[in-house]
Amino acid sequence: SDLVVVLLAGWAALYNSPAFSIQNVVVNGVEHLTSDEMAQLANVPADTTLLRVDQATIESRVEQNAWVADAQVNLVFPDTLEINVTERPIFAVVEIPTGSNAAVKQWLIAEDHVWLMPIPDAKSEAAKTTSSKVYDDAANVLHIKDVPYGTKAAIGEECTDANVNNALSILSGLTTELSGRIAAVSAAGTAETTLILDNGVEVAFGKAEDIRDKERVVLQILADNADSVSYINVRIVDSPTWRSV
Repeated sequence: SDLVVVLLAGWAALYNSPAFSIQNVVVNGVEHLTSDEMAQLANVPADTTLLRVDQATIESRVEQNAWVADAQVNLVFPDTLEINVTERPIFAVVEIPTGSNAAVKQWLIAEDHVWLMPIPDAKSEAAKTTSSKVYDDAANVLHIKDVPYGTKAAIGEECTDANVNNALSILSGLTTELSGRIAAVSAAGTAETTLILDNGVEVAFGKAEDIRDKERVVLQILADNADSVSYINVRIVDSPTWRSV
């Protein structure tokens, strides 16, 4: 028992000493957050050590950010704290009306329907502190447009708008080459949801149900009619209609 007391005393001295003080914080897996944003999120106390650091608190603080799906904090002795982040990738840009005129605010949304952020205007002050990866990725994802005025978005919140959610569910549910041919989605209503293809063909898709059957029918109509189709309606998959150019 004397040995246990000595060990405990030794541990207490080590725990309270500056040994293993954190000199480096390494962050892995982050593309859409800047190093300044990560430093603020992690908020590692300046005088802490690897023995005293509260890993769970740091993980939970980092995970409060909308971009972060998961965070793991590892201790790398003698002096490094490693934060491994799994980010939510950008899935789509949602064009949200900002007034009665045609102005829209472009919001980024993830595949799990979490709002990531509004895209700052490229010439704004906010743009200067936004990762360039945000702009790069936003330029390469689909736009969901025509959502009704009054649609709400909030950073880190799950989308509650039925029209946007319906469009996201369709995009997530597509399993054929049709997925790669969509240029934009019009989401004026769930039943009115329309896919605009890269060749200008409009596909009235409707609700996010019977998705595989609907896309199979669309592909068949496109294959049978070469470039002579301008509009396809598969809202009711058992009775599709189409119009020629």
